[in-house]
Amino acid sequence: MTEHIKRYSNLTQRIITGLVGAAMIIFSVAYSEWTYFTVFFLICLLSLIEFYSLSGLDGMVPQKTFGTLCGMIIYSLSFFIERGNVSYRYYFVVFPLVSCVYMIKLYKKVERKPFTNIAYTFLGIFYVAVPFALLHIAAFENGAYNFEVIFGSLIILWATDTGAYFAGTLFGKRKLFERISPKKSWEGAIGGAVLAFAFALLMANYFHTLPFWQWMCITSIIIVGGVYGDLVESLLKRSIEIKDSGNSLPGHGGFLDRFDGLLISAPFIVAFLEIF
Repeated sequence: MTEHIKRYSNLTQRIITGLVGAAMIIFSVAYSEWTYFTVFFLICLLSLIEFYSLSGLDGMVPQKTFGTLCGMIIYSLSFFIERGNVSYRYYFVVFPLVSCVYMIKLYKKVERKPFTNIAYTFLGIFYVAVPFALLHIAAFENGAYNFEVIFGSLIILWATDTGAYFAGTLFGKRKLFERISPKKSWEGAIGGAVLAFAFALLMANYFHTLPFWQWMCITSIIIVGGVYGDLVESLLKRSIEIKDSGNSLPGHGGFLDRFDGLLISAPFIVAFLEIF
């Protein structure tokens, strides 16, 4: 199916991939906690594999298998703890687990910069796996699975991306952060914000898990997080001198390209919900 989509123009590819992907994710999130867990498990796994593959292009030698394993354990552990199947004390397993990377590196006989590679292993876990794991805290905010916060946040995030893309394409003139991402514009950022708040009003009207003011705050977080997430990922790609993080999603690039805004927004959303 992917090869068939690639025959179309970039915009058509983007629309088809976006609609199909969004439908699958929305159905999974809304249907049950297990389909939600499964779809984000796959997204987290593929994003980790993509990140470690990219770091290899830059000459780094992170512990790809071990880093991916740690990331998926953290993702799964967070789900079962927040669901109530496992005691929160098991969060402490994470620290000795990830610390094993130091001992693994001792058995690598020839390696030019072992601690730089260790840092990249940790970065994959922290940058990719931890934000996805934190989503479970939002999903089980009231003690039981509720899809509304995840569903609403995804819709708002996609509205931000869509509004920014079309507003930037049609009206973009003033560069937002030219040093990192020459194509990003203030007009695109404003267009994304307008569409995001429009969808946020719909979410606040139909979903009552959160009060109106919290939906507006989450929307503000997503707008800012979406912009910075895209810039951070652009910085990563520029440092490696590549255009896209991958080609798994026609019209969008790779999984990191598609979910960069969520990776930055998720920690702030969860912190906001837990504090306020």
